[in-house]
Amino acid sequence: MTELASRLTPLNTELCRDSVSASFHLARSMPASASKTERIQPRALVDRFFEVRDSKPFLFQRSTWKTYLDGKSGLVHSATGTGKTLAVWMGPLLQWMKANKDPGKWNPKRPPGLQVLWVTPLKALAGDTTAAMQAAIDEMNLPWDLQGRTGDTKASLKARQMKRLPTAMVTTPESLTLMLTHERLQPQLSELKAVIVDEWHELLGTKRGVQTELALARLRRLSPTLQTWGVSATLGNLDEALESLVGPANTDDAVIIHGKSKKKTKLYSILPPVIERFPWSGHIGTRMIPEVAKEVEQASSSLIFANTRSQTEIWYQKLLAHRPDWAGQIALHHGSLDTSVRQWVENGLREGSLKTVVCTSSLDLGVDFTAVDLVIQIGSPKGAARLLQRAGRSGHQPGAISRLAFVPTNAFELIELAAAQDSIRDGKLESRPLIKSPMDVLTQHLVTIAIGGGFESSELLAEVRQTRAFESLSEQQWQFAIDFVVRGGSTLDAYPEFKRVELVDGRYVVTQKRVMSNHRMNIGTIVSDASMRVKFLKGGTLGTVEESFLSKVSIGDKFLFAGRLVELVRIDNSEAYVKRAKGAPDAVPRWMGGRLPLSSELAQGLRTKLQQAAEGDYVGPEMKRMRPLLQLQAKWSHVPAANELLIESIRTRDGYQLFFYPFAGRLAHEGLSAVLAHRMSRIEKISFSFACNDYGFVLTSPKPAPLQQALDAGLLSPDRLVADIGESLNATEMSRRGFRAIARIAGLIHGGYPGRQKPNKHLQASSNLFFEVFREYDPDNLLLHQCNEEVLENQLNASRMEDALRRIEGSQVVIREPEKVTPMGFGLLVDRLRERLSSETLAERIARMQAQLEKAATAK
Repeated sequence: MTELASRLTPLNTELCRDSVSASFHLARSMPASASKTERIQPRALVDRFFEVRDSKPFLFQRSTWKTYLDGKSGLVHSATGTGKTLAVWMGPLLQWMKANKDPGKWNPKRPPGLQVLWVTPLKALAGDTTAAMQAAIDEMNLPWDLQGRTGDTKASLKARQMKRLPTAMVTTPESLTLMLTHERLQPQLSELKAVIVDEWHELLGTKRGVQTELALARLRRLSPTLQTWGVSATLGNLDEALESLVGPANTDDAVIIHGKSKKKTKLYSILPPVIERFPWSGHIGTRMIPEVAKEVEQASSSLIFANTRSQTEIWYQKLLAHRPDWAGQIALHHGSLDTSVRQWVENGLREGSLKTVVCTSSLDLGVDFTAVDLVIQIGSPKGAARLLQRAGRSGHQPGAISRLAFVPTNAFELIELAAAQDSIRDGKLESRPLIKSPMDVLTQHLVTIAIGGGFESSELLAEVRQTRAFESLSEQQWQFAIDFVVRGGSTLDAYPEFKRVELVDGRYVVTQKRVMSNHRMNIGTIVSDASMRVKFLKGGTLGTVEESFLSKVSIGDKFLFAGRLVELVRIDNSEAYVKRAKGAPDAVPRWMGGRLPLSSELAQGLRTKLQQAAEGDYVGPEMKRMRPLLQLQAKWSHVPAANELLIESIRTRDGYQLFFYPFAGRLAHEGLSAVLAHRMSRIEKISFSFACNDYGFVLTSPKPAPLQQALDAGLLSPDRLVADIGESLNATEMSRRGFRAIARIAGLIHGGYPGRQKPNKHLQASSNLFFEVFREYDPDNLLLHQCNEEVLENQLNASRMEDALRRIEGSQVVIREPEKVTPMGFGLLVDRLRERLSSETLAERIARMQAQLEKAATAK
């Protein structure tokens, strides 16, 4: 890859004094110097736009405009709320004004044809983005027509857009891909001047990002002079981000423009009154409600971020119970709530009528709320970049500082915050690992292009190889993809429904209307657990809950949802009917994908902070509060340095416990615990149970495990890791479950039509059938190989497991045999007990254990 460092444009700018989505209150008139018969000066018009707003363009904004006018593409990297939107939006406006300087020829009733496509990762961002862009058009009296096109756009507007596209359009990756299936739009797309991708860091490294890369490559083919720009914040691997955005062949003429990457941010912890020396996951949690309420009281408006939708439901209820006088002033926001509910909450934040909103990452991106002056983070966000992103949701007023208060749910999360602060200070933000050649996305793209006018094999192959994701696509992979969409591959050739694409006069096309309809209804790469709509018996929709949760809820059970306690009355097809309830909930909905993985960068930071503690260096309020806990850990066992692996061997009433502390993250530990248990059982027949968290894992056995013998035999070796994973875990079943997403994206199964979604069990049964057919009759099927690789990486984090073992291989293994469970091991022991005991019994058991351990700690 061409070295990009020489082409970066580092800029030392002041903090932008305005939010790009702030309201514009300028008079809608041309400058006094520009009458309808005079030619305008575009730069002067833009400068006046800023002057009336008592502002000036910042250096990185001017640099972006100049670079754009020079005909280049690029990536703007700047902190949230520093004017990135105006930086990339003004370029196309200036370009058009330079070519059309006579306002007397501007006709708002006949706006220019398509000039700009603005791609946003979330439909929720489209409204705010469109409003900010429209304000600039209005205040400069430009005859541009700006519209949105997402899944929420009215059918009547979409129909009009099919005849004539607006001058600028805000859309999503899915809606953009859907546009590519309409051949009639291609003449207008060929006139496109620029495509801008917002929040590129959120798409990078995902299948939606790959889908966007393929769409951009198609747009560049339709419009060879197209300029591609991206907007990004909180990202480590900027070179790869730029290459993925503009394509590897175009990076020589593309730039990275740095704006204000270090906005003034204040991070601090809301420390609990007492740090218990034997912490467990979630034990602080809602105990901190009074302290959090005090912070909320002092702020004008705040956002309370939780890492899961389940946590938001609980915190909303607890906060409202603590401050019932805030009824109507606090709200709930997460992705499973009905659109109307979310819009009401967002409007309340914009207007400043809400005191606080408990939310998930549904409010992480782009939408700017000027009134918000404090962000409260519940629990560790597991990454420095995510912490900085969330902090940026506050402080959008001129000269304001972004403030984030951190609420630990586990004492050890204080060390995570201390490590994250070090990473932010040193500029060591997480990178987004890229996806290479996902065959399910490619096969979907082939059908998209075949519907949208067709393609010749060699031409489309060359186009696809212009993307970063598929630049090394082999001829074998390409032929597999072609064969798969033409006849379903070697195993499905006998079934007509899988013959979606036909070769007609040298071009691959789709002629069947059924195929077109099914494909357009199922375009996209977002595949989640099947969901059910939750409705009141007397009308009104609350949102959606995943089918897997409702399958475990009985009629009459009460659960928290949308900030209310409801009782399940009945389930009809894909709708669950509820009524309001009183009392205590029987359950809280659990959504898939709720647990955030600990980033590798933050894991390294944790190890560094522990080493400093082991050396007696406690820097910062978080680490100072952890001193008694870590001193007891050192007294009873050991505090591991960054180049050490601590193993604790303890006998308890439940059996023999082996605690391992690699600090590699929960997902990697789940796989490592199974692999190490398997390796020891090969030496001596023994059964293990295990529990994991982000810091380590515990193996429990009814008799002593052959630890030293296993270490001598290569227990911690990275050799044969993949083979041992296959033998120790039910990887085949995990692949079978994971194949459903690939089958849906590749078009083997369909989720149904709007309002008539197929039940999850039907989709899973169908995908299982394809999985077994491919395993038995087509074991070299590339979709099958992709599934196995995704399970290894996404579900088992195999690369992190290998990295951890290679690091451990060069580290010193420290074995201790403490008499009692240590502070570091206590949380793991609780997680193991959690699976066997009810909540009430567990709480009683934990309380007794803590009392006994505290007594022992005090006595010594």
